[in-house]
Amino acid sequence: MDIFANYHRRYETRKEEEYTLQEYLEICQKNPLAYASAAERLLAAIGEPELVDTRMDPVLSRIFANKIIKKYPAFSDFYGMEETIEQMVAYFKHAAQGLEERKQILYLLGPVGGGKSSLAEKLKFLMEKIPFYAIKGSPVHESPLGLFSLEEDGSILEDKYNIPRRYLYTIMSPWAVKRLKEFNGDISRFKVIKLNPSVLSQIAIAKTEPGDESNQDISSLVGKIDIRQLENYAQNDPDAYSYSGGLCIANRGILEFVEMFKAPIKVLHPLLTATQESNYNATEGLSPLPFDGIVMAHSNESEWHAFKNNKNNEAFIDRVNIVKVPYVLRVSEEVKIYKKLLEHSSLSKAFCAPDTLEMLAQFSVLSRLKEPENSNIYSKMGVYNGENLKDVDPKAKSYQEYKDYAGVDEGMTGLSTRFAFKTLSKVFNFDHTEIAANPVHLLYVLEQQVEREQFPAEIREKYLNHLKGYITPKYIEFIGKEIQTAYLESYSEYGQNIFDRYVTYADFWIQDQEYRDPDTGEIFDRQALNQELEQIEKPAGISNPKDFRNEVVNFVLRARANNKGRNPLWTSYEKLRSVIEKKMFSNTEELLPVISFNPKASSDDKQKHEEFIHRMTMRGYTPKQVRLLCEWYLRVRKSS
Repeated sequence: MDIFANYHRRYETRKEEEYTLQEYLEICQKNPLAYASAAERLLAAIGEPELVDTRMDPVLSRIFANKIIKKYPAFSDFYGMEETIEQMVAYFKHAAQGLEERKQILYLLGPVGGGKSSLAEKLKFLMEKIPFYAIKGSPVHESPLGLFSLEEDGSILEDKYNIPRRYLYTIMSPWAVKRLKEFNGDISRFKVIKLNPSVLSQIAIAKTEPGDESNQDISSLVGKIDIRQLENYAQNDPDAYSYSGGLCIANRGILEFVEMFKAPIKVLHPLLTATQESNYNATEGLSPLPFDGIVMAHSNESEWHAFKNNKNNEAFIDRVNIVKVPYVLRVSEEVKIYKKLLEHSSLSKAFCAPDTLEMLAQFSVLSRLKEPENSNIYSKMGVYNGENLKDVDPKAKSYQEYKDYAGVDEGMTGLSTRFAFKTLSKVFNFDHTEIAANPVHLLYVLEQQVEREQFPAEIREKYLNHLKGYITPKYIEFIGKEIQTAYLESYSEYGQNIFDRYVTYADFWIQDQEYRDPDTGEIFDRQALNQELEQIEKPAGISNPKDFRNEVVNFVLRARANNKGRNPLWTSYEKLRSVIEKKMFSNTEELLPVISFNPKASSDDKQKHEEFIHRMTMRGYTPKQVRLLCEWYLRVRKSS
């Protein structure tokens, strides 16, 4: 479709539509959204969730204890926030049902850079999706139902137009009262328009920020007199009033109050009556103004605690519905956040070496985790990520045990995603000749950032310990395996051959039978089989070969039953995979002539070196990164 035609079509679909009051009531009879509250319309925009049975996914089953969880497509680009989003949607659901939440302020509480503002922007975006109906000309976009009386008109509206009585709680604005008087009580003269909430047009969506404490007053919320109109109207005339306050604009929609508790308490008072009584007083002698909307606020913990600890604020605190927005504590989800941020930048096409984002995510998550009791924090990070550590760390606890010990405030401190992304930006631009990121530059930049940010000595020491005690050694292991894998042209085939041979030898050894090699005819007795098995086991430091051999053979026999008699892949059993890799790469020295960038002694070595570089680039590295990472690995491997 042509861009101009598409734009015009979109504009036309959002144009106002005008109806008589009678026509509006007939629309209400068929469409409940025509009289729905702001919470109901927002709930409709969010849509139904997808139900995910976590039993079907081993990773999710470990994290969510086999529960059925809800995932909302509207929030698909918010990662690792399932609990936060579920609490937020529950607030709207209860408010839509007319429960206590309808009278409460939605308060997003979380650390800086945790996603509070992004959630607020998403909610405002969703609010724009569903139109609403308002009295034409009303400066506060009030509901046509405000013209009616609950006691006198409620039964008629319910019986004839299917409008439940609970929707008649709003009042007429002073503007509507004046018009009604001008119309001599003939409400049929009121017109109704269909409006689309809009951030740009300030229709049913508004944002308020705390101003200077010395001069800020409630007019930022409730509006004020328009002095230009005083020559035409009296000071208490509704037409002399400027309905420019946040509550005026956000009626029938959503009011976002940024850093709410930085504002003086006197400025917040109108929010109490607006949420509790669905109306609030203007700054002049006007009758109350209606408010049927959502008040959403957000700030960090320090501001909330300062406000909460003041006994004078108890009435306000009781009217706040807190939804915590902690940092993400799952490495895989944190990586998705970085990828999303990169996609929206000019770095989306730049090379990012394997494991770079994962390392940064691990460092960020480690900074947010509470140190566990009788376990190490690195195992805890793996458990939080849904990993099975039974074979790696027998002391690792379950997900729920870690959560219970950490308490409800875990994730409310640590390094923000902003810190991580600023670090990543510096890594991509570290080398002025190549816009690309790699883990070696990341390690250097992270250390510099920790020093530069001037964290308290204890925090700084903790971050550096994570960096040097876990992140760096793990990467040495990772890049070593990457290099070794690229070094072996037939890596997978070679590994499978070792696997198949080990399983065969172990099986005959357990049965105490001689083995005759079908290819060579060579016969292996039990002692010879043991020697062959030990050649594979010793590089990996297997302390109890008998048990290990029985375990492996039992695993393979079970796997064969489900695999038409064929052996499983050599990578399918983590314990043996690790053993085989250590056997394959037990002699690092033989790699040196191929992976080093020194002048080659022979054309054969040169060809192998070029093939090695090609295989590394196929794995996602630039040629320059291959050289940097190989030289770094050769330098640090002996000290690791």
